[in-house]
Amino acid sequence: MCFSGKVVLVTGGTGSFGRKFVEYVLKHHRPRKLIIFSRDELKQHEMRAVFPDSGDSPIRYFLGDVRDRERLYRAFTGVDIIVHAAALKQVPACEYNPFEAVQTNILGGKNVIDAAIDRGVRKVLAISTDKAVNPVNLYGATKLCAEKIFVQANSYAGREGCRFSCARYGNVVGSRGSVVPVFVEQRKTGVLTITDERMTRFWITLDQGVAFVTRCIEEMIGGEVFVPKIPSMRLTDLAKAIGPECRLNITGIRPGEKLHEVLVSEDEARHAIETESMFVIQPAFPWWDVASWQGTSPIAEGFSYTSDKNREWLTAEQFWSLLDGHSKAQLSAVGD
Repeated sequence: MCFSGKVVLVTGGTGSFGRKFVEYVLKHHRPRKLIIFSRDELKQHEMRAVFPDSGDSPIRYFLGDVRDRERLYRAFTGVDIIVHAAALKQVPACEYNPFEAVQTNILGGKNVIDAAIDRGVRKVLAISTDKAVNPVNLYGATKLCAEKIFVQANSYAGREGCRFSCARYGNVVGSRGSVVPVFVEQRKTGVLTITDERMTRFWITLDQGVAFVTRCIEEMIGGEVFVPKIPSMRLTDLAKAIGPECRLNITGIRPGEKLHEVLVSEDEARHAIETESMFVIQPAFPWWDVASWQGTSPIAEGFSYTSDKNREWLTAEQFWSLLDGHSKAQLSAVGD
């Protein structure tokens, strides 16, 4: 287990992913120290009630912002593994406050890279999104830039230095900003709003996302963008699953929104390989060892991994089966 006896830090540790990651690591691994780095003291206070940092607990809470380079240098001292999940991710907010998104998602990523290299961190995995592929909104564009700088950071770290990779996946069921809680809230009114009836999305649960990230950290060599094979669902089917008696109101596609999402573009597929459960996009740089992932299957010419041409689709019943009891209770409570 790559986390056993290690000092692990997660940026954005009080977010939906961070909380689930902490829960997962404490349950399945024995880290020497697990540091939650975030800028929100209230969320840290609330999280401390669930994951205390007293006694023999490995949990530590560290207030700070990824925009603050000096604070990262302090926080990364003695750290072995970093999961970089801090980001501004609300599409409308990023559109209205573009430089704020750049400051956090791009320049904050650069700060993480600099501090990790200079503090001797061994592995950094950055969390990305399907919106980084052929981006049409600023959030996606900043995450594309972040992917690029984290992959290329391996050049700056040198052959024996810190290794950097990315994990890219789709919409997280029930996370903050997800359409699922919005539909559950709208269910009270009897009308659910959809921008376009043709729209499809990739879906993954928090548990699946965390398990995928931990696997990527264990298997990463440095430079890969990991993409899990996950199911798609039509937004109309999702709406019917949450509010079967509700009427659908089609409002029209919004600026910065796609009909279908892409997790692996046709151009990326040319230097990607496929395993049973994921795609691995390999870096197109001279330092990459092409033998690193031998034994896997190359991807056929012209392939792209898109939410409308997926091999796996979710039905309403399968959607609800994805959720654990806690998530189901949360979604049901929102609609009470």
